[in-house]
Amino acid sequence: MLYLTLLIGLTLIVITTKLTQNLKLASIWLLVGQISASFIIILFGNLEISHINQIELGYLSIPFSLLFLVGFTNVMNIEKEHKPLILLLPCISLVCLSISALIMGHSFVSMIGMCAVLTIMLVLLNGYISGKGKIGRTFTTSIGFVIAVLSLSLLKLSFVMIYIPIFTLTLPLALYLLLQNKLTTIQSIIISSLVALLFSSIMFVIPFNIVWYLVIVLTVILAISQLSSKHRFI
Repeated sequence: MLYLTLLIGLTLIVITTKLTQNLKLASIWLLVGQISASFIIILFGNLEISHINQIELGYLSIPFSLLFLVGFTNVMNIEKEHKPLILLLPCISLVCLSISALIMGHSFVSMIGMCAVLTIMLVLLNGYISGKGKIGRTFTTSIGFVIAVLSLSLLKLSFVMIYIPIFTLTLPLALYLLLQNKLTTIQSIIISSLVALLFSSIMFVIPFNIVWYLVIVLTVILAISQLSSKHRFI
């Protein structure tokens, strides 16, 4: 059922994004589409977080899951169009999710994750061959939604898995934004991708209890950084 709800959610996001762009509608309709797709995943895909470690969320489980899905769906929308190489960041995050899922025995995440990686690689190859220099919002939003769903799936097994979307995607993207004013776009993407690889490797080297402390400390730092409108993307 989760495979079907993911497909329906993606279709809904693509349709609302395309309609909003083509008809020049208010951006609130993008949010409506994303919220609707997230509700489909939560209600019909039975995907929600009911507890964080030993803390039961109760009535907050659906709002928390909804906020998580919509937030990470939009994490790639830092501008209307992107250079294709920016897709290296979600690709690294998806590989990390897929490997973690294989280790934890979660077939849905591992299969969808690798399919998404192959899709990104095909888009990169097509962009290189055709010479197209930009990636549109529809594709980046769709990739963000897939990463959000896969991350939430792993969070049901272990909340420590929140490390992956935050430190292999969100923080490298924040670094990319910071470096854009000082370096070229290509240099910024390469450095951010190397940082994402570093955080990915850390995930499989250090114990989970230390990873949990990293999640808490660095998430607080990330939240504080969003107080500045100059570098805000969440």
